[in-house]
Amino acid sequence: MEIGQPDFPTPINIIEAAYKAMKDGHTGYCPSAGVPEFREVVAQHITEMRGVTIHPDEVTVTPGAKPIIFFTILALIDEGDEVIYPEPGFPVYESVIDFIGGKAVPLHLREEVGFRFRLEDLEAAISDRTKLLILNSPQNPTGGTLTPEDLEAIAELAQKHNFYVLTDEVYSRILYEGKHDSILSLPGMKERTILIEGHSKTYAMTGWRLGYGIAPQAIADKITRLTINSNSCTATFTQLAGIEALTGPQTSVTQMVSEFQKRRDAIVDGLNAIEGVSCIKPLGAFYVFPNVTQLPISCEALADYLMEEADVALLPGTSFGKYGDGYLRLSYANSLDNIQEALGRMETAISKL
Repeated sequence: MEIGQPDFPTPINIIEAAYKAMKDGHTGYCPSAGVPEFREVVAQHITEMRGVTIHPDEVTVTPGAKPIIFFTILALIDEGDEVIYPEPGFPVYESVIDFIGGKAVPLHLREEVGFRFRLEDLEAAISDRTKLLILNSPQNPTGGTLTPEDLEAIAELAQKHNFYVLTDEVYSRILYEGKHDSILSLPGMKERTILIEGHSKTYAMTGWRLGYGIAPQAIADKITRLTINSNSCTATFTQLAGIEALTGPQTSVTQMVSEFQKRRDAIVDGLNAIEGVSCIKPLGAFYVFPNVTQLPISCEALADYLMEEADVALLPGTSFGKYGDGYLRLSYANSLDNIQEALGRMETAISKL
């Protein structure tokens, strides 16, 4: 229950598009910023989905979305600059900030507000050294989502205090209620926002390594320069398959999200039935973040115990920062049968504590 990747196969039309591209000879180097045709399709896709006009030159393609995190922080942050990031959150945020020599400032995501942050916590975290705020919605590891009101308040603060926003939206299509909202869509934010997106989660393409960033031209150029001097480019045939993913049938996405919703409901109900465990229902992504503070051992000890006693692999909340203490993260990118089996084993093991 610990792996954060869809357990569905990549749709066959995408596989066939990659195979055709390889047979047609698209197996060599390509421009470091990405194949022009793919960048054009991505620009059009984001324009339609986020309601703001994107030019292909503002798109940088990378092998997976993670390099956009790394390259953005490399491009923007000098030693001593402060970066506010969500916690509990994707561990890469803090590790890259530390690696660059920036100051990592955690922003507490609180269970009592649906694993969002309080506006007053964000205001208190901002200083005259704040250069960048990282957002992630829908969120890993909690499945929480930011509201339109949250985003409007963030946009106002970003413009008032003149900092950039790196918004990680790789789970934007895995949403169970309402529609996805992006800070990129708000007035005055395009020029100070870097959007992270990719194909791994939406199209079950984790091993294909296909992601991209949308950024103001000057920042996109710097990200491209870093790409040139690191991974050179993203595989050409993968990008051509990515075109088919965005322009072809979307039924696989709809079906996958529908199945994830069934699994979400089952795992939340099952966790809440275990004495000493409580779990709120996430609105997006494919993770639950149950509260285990009522149990007599720490979340780290509990994760080890469940592995050894019940053969259930999951992660302690502290894998995602100090504010994850007292929680576990489980991925429900697994079959309903396996989820039910895991819940039964967990209930039996926890009852012995």
